Amino acid sequence: MAKDKIRRPRAETPKGFRDYFGAEVTARAAMLRRIAEVYHRYGFEALETSGVETVEALGKFLPDVDRPNEGVFAWQEDAEGDRPGDWLALRYDLTAPLARVYAQHRNDLPAPYRRYAMGPVWRNEKPGPGRFRQFYQCDADTVGAPSVAADAEICAMLADTLEAVGISRGDYIVRVNNRKVLNGVMEVAGVLDPSDPERFAHERGIVLRAIDKLDRLGTDGVRALLGEGRKDESGDFTKGAGLGAEQAEVVMGFVEAKQQVVDRLSAKAGLPDVSFQEKWDALFASFAIDGPDANDPAVSVDDVRRWNDEILEHLEKLVEGSNTGESGVAELREMAGLLAAQGMGPDRVIIDPSVVRGLGYYTGPVFEAELTFEIPDEKGRPRQFGSVAGGGRYDDLVKRFTGQAVPATGVSIGVDRLLAALAAKGRGEAEAQGPVVVTVMDRDRMADYQAMASELRAAGIRAEVYLGNPKNFGNQMKYADRRGSPVAVIEGADEKERGVVQIKDLILGAQIAKEATLEQWKDRPSQIEVPRDELVERVRAMIESQSS
Repeated sequence: MAKDKIRRPRAETPKGFRDYFGAEVTARAAMLRRIAEVYHRYGFEALETSGVETVEALGKFLPDVDRPNEGVFAWQEDAEGDRPGDWLALRYDLTAPLARVYAQHRNDLPAPYRRYAMGPVWRNEKPGPGRFRQFYQCDADTVGAPSVAADAEICAMLADTLEAVGISRGDYIVRVNNRKVLNGVMEVAGVLDPSDPERFAHERGIVLRAIDKLDRLGTDGVRALLGEGRKDESGDFTKGAGLGAEQAEVVMGFVEAKQQVVDRLSAKAGLPDVSFQEKWDALFASFAIDGPDANDPAVSVDDVRRWNDEILEHLEKLVEGSNTGESGVAELREMAGLLAAQGMGPDRVIIDPSVVRGLGYYTGPVFEAELTFEIPDEKGRPRQFGSVAGGGRYDDLVKRFTGQAVPATGVSIGVDRLLAALAAKGRGEAEAQGPVVVTVMDRDRMADYQAMASELRAAGIRAEVYLGNPKNFGNQMKYADRRGSPVAVIEGADEKERGVVQIKDLILGAQIAKEATLEQWKDRPSQIEVPRDELVERVRAMIESQSS
């Protein structure tokens, strides 16, 4: 009779998840530390919340999702008597827990409350290339401050943070828009009635989704969805919002605002009729509009500031007659002034109505940090890296708990995307140096080897004793190589008797094996003998010489 086959678990990560090893964990920790330093410098306090919240507390604020529980990992606790168990879920972001914390502890917290939080979040979504179900976020929020000064401060802090982690000025831009401007546009277009917010709700939903697809569908696709609808390449038809031609043109005036202003300014500057991107690059790289002399095309912040003025004037005309829209333009104008006062010229932060992602979630200013340098895609074609952070004002989130509107604004940084961006630019963290390895030449003298490691650690030098089978010394050297060790310490019976140790420069040794000449080796041998009582001093000197 055949024995039952033992079914062993598969050694693999669940779909949409991944493991992170030493260098990756170290790089992320270093980045989080630098981000926290900027947040702390701006006066924000750290907050750490549980990774689990009740589904009720998480609420219906998943971005771009209509059903409350969709997109989260949720489960129900066991019932207690006749009372059904609570539904719990892994947090999908760090903002929903903040709303719960503020509502729960508001009497004990300062007002406004400024906090930052860092940690993993979980999304029960279909994974894809570079899209994982668990990832790190790094948030900073101000709760209880209605002034757009809070929004401007967040934008300034975001710009400072990007530079602090290694993104050079000129390689990023923080773009700012305002939900109130879009509401004003829809009011002028006749799909928003301030006296009856629920009226035209269906049409507005279609309009918002259409605008959100601008990058993918282009202006023609958005225009079609504003009207009767759009048929895609497969023949599938998506019903549109049913706006009339005049209504649709009002909305398209918002959608195409950036394009229209760039075209107008390019014509004014006498630039050739080239692509939008070429016009944009020309305006912001050499800024020919009444700007510097042609022989001196350096960017002038005063000249670039004119972009904000031009785009705001354009938006004012679009929302004329809408109190909400005019308020949104006024907020953007005030933010531009506040940012300029903080030294945040439009070379770092600009007003840009093409920021549409998340407009259905936010209630006022909305901002996005975009990296502007190019990287090759999977086919080797150049493309811009894109967005690494986003945020805005969300004055309705805490109201779910308290029944009272509480102003709030904040930003969330995608740490993993930032790390990928730095790696793409060749500015990632240097690979973490491994520990000094104290080799074992005699099993009976393990105490001596542990004493060496202890002395090195006490001096602030990473060190470990080899704890594998010491029989084969070659395996100990292979282990040190795999650990990225800079130095190996060797003390056999002969060295012990003479009161010396051998220290081996593993970095130089690898270089010699590859390329060094005999003269170079003689000038700086990769292994030296030193007195035992000079171990720490000579190991430190050898490590320092490796980085010189």
